[in-house]
Amino acid sequence: MDVVVGERMLTLQAKLKFNSVEDKEKVLDLMRRWSACMRFAYNRLLEGADRNTLKRELQGIFNLNSRYVDSAIRKAQELLSTKARGKSPRKIIFGSRSLFRKLQKKHINGKVYEKLRMEWVEKRKGNLWSIGEEAKKGNLNARIVEKDGVVCLRINLGNRDYVYVPVSAGYKKGQDRAEILRELSEAGILYSVELKLKNENIYVFFSFEENLPELLITKDYGVIGVDLNVYPHNIAWAEVDEKGNLISYGNISMPELSAGSRSKKEYYRWYYAHQIVSTAKEKGKAIVVERLSIANKGKRGDFSGRKSRRIRHEFSYRSMLDKIKILARRNGIQVIEVNPAFTSIIGSLKYAPQYMITKDEVAAFVIARRALGKRERIPKNYLEFLKSLKKEDLEVLKEFIKKRVRNKALKNKHLNEISRILKIYQSPENEPGRLSLPLDGTSKGNRFNLWRVLRVAVVTPLSPEKSFRDFSTLKSLLLQGKWGDPLRTQVPVSWDRGYGRLKYRQLGQSLSERRTTNTPAPELCSFVQFR
Repeated sequence: MDVVVGERMLTLQAKLKFNSVEDKEKVLDLMRRWSACMRFAYNRLLEGADRNTLKRELQGIFNLNSRYVDSAIRKAQELLSTKARGKSPRKIIFGSRSLFRKLQKKHINGKVYEKLRMEWVEKRKGNLWSIGEEAKKGNLNARIVEKDGVVCLRINLGNRDYVYVPVSAGYKKGQDRAEILRELSEAGILYSVELKLKNENIYVFFSFEENLPELLITKDYGVIGVDLNVYPHNIAWAEVDEKGNLISYGNISMPELSAGSRSKKEYYRWYYAHQIVSTAKEKGKAIVVERLSIANKGKRGDFSGRKSRRIRHEFSYRSMLDKIKILARRNGIQVIEVNPAFTSIIGSLKYAPQYMITKDEVAAFVIARRALGKRERIPKNYLEFLKSLKKEDLEVLKEFIKKRVRNKALKNKHLNEISRILKIYQSPENEPGRLSLPLDGTSKGNRFNLWRVLRVAVVTPLSPEKSFRDFSTLKSLLLQGKWGDPLRTQVPVSWDRGYGRLKYRQLGQSLSERRTTNTPAPELCSFVQFR
């Protein structure tokens, strides 16, 4: 998906420091009435009420001016958009569904219950949103002004009654917001203001649009694919020309992201994002990144263990990719997002043996080619390899994994993957015990399935007990069709129950030799060597 050039919304957070308790109580009362107005508008919109009629009605009920009411209606309409995401709009719970469910549990009481209740009340009643107006050069209800040399937020309480509240740094101490807000006010830029109550403190969020330059660097002259990895922490990139040919590649190590404070990690995310964008700008290439989507979140977002770590890593990835996209767009560089499915598998099996580069760099190469519309065909020798693969071969591999791999988690991972492949063999479109293949390996329905089968049949036997990163051993199979070395290679053919071990046989005939001599395939010719 190509990024559209135009405007981007920026948000600046700050904290309100009230001069008196009376001023804070007035603002809290305003936030309570606005929150009630938004909830009322939401329910009336569900009933099919007209917006203009609703706008006149709500002003008298909640004693709010027309601009506050209009903002409440627009916020209610945004919440109604949850219907488009497959959720029922009538089941929404204002103040957080997860907190509400916790409050219903009978074993929570005392201070813990009171803390949860206050948090839920703050989320439900402690909100206010004021939309800016371009004609008014800012925001009339919540305006940035300077009073007695101090940058303040002027909040309209109604009936020409205003409260001036000084603005300080938000949750990050030491960050001066005054100069930025002063420039924002003097420039006459349209901005929206949102107030939120948390832990009895009121935080303010200023949202305004950033004008972006025109695209100067596009994919017409090639792209740079970017692949982010956790183990080890690094960014792999690959430069390709407009035809999809590899020009150069590289790897940026990111050890600082594996540990440290949140602010330290945030700094280094920006630092490494600058490196990627500088590389793209220097080479005059557009940037291609993965399109991330966090799926299988679990019930009510309650994570633990491995799933929690995966979600945290994906959020960290998203933060890094967002920074790359922001910096690229500010420099007039086109950013393209592609589906990253099977890029690592395709790169490892097809390009790593050819170019003798790492698994991460070839994944970036496939990502770059995918942005140019290139489809990855399965090489001819790999197709011949898959044609000879039988269901019985995978059953033998399964027994080998059970006896060989000691790490329980890794063993289960291998076994689950083999079982998934066996289900593919049992699907109606396949012959009994064999895999039906398209002529060129690019059939839309099972193209990725073929790559998955190939990975299990080739990579798993080579390295069953640890992560496999050196794919140079596949070069003879990929380029010459050789399935092994008759002097060094042995493949398991059956399980010897008496001795509790696998029986092996020598294997070393190439595909071309078998085709010319019509030699029948060995019993387990589908597996590459066990060294």
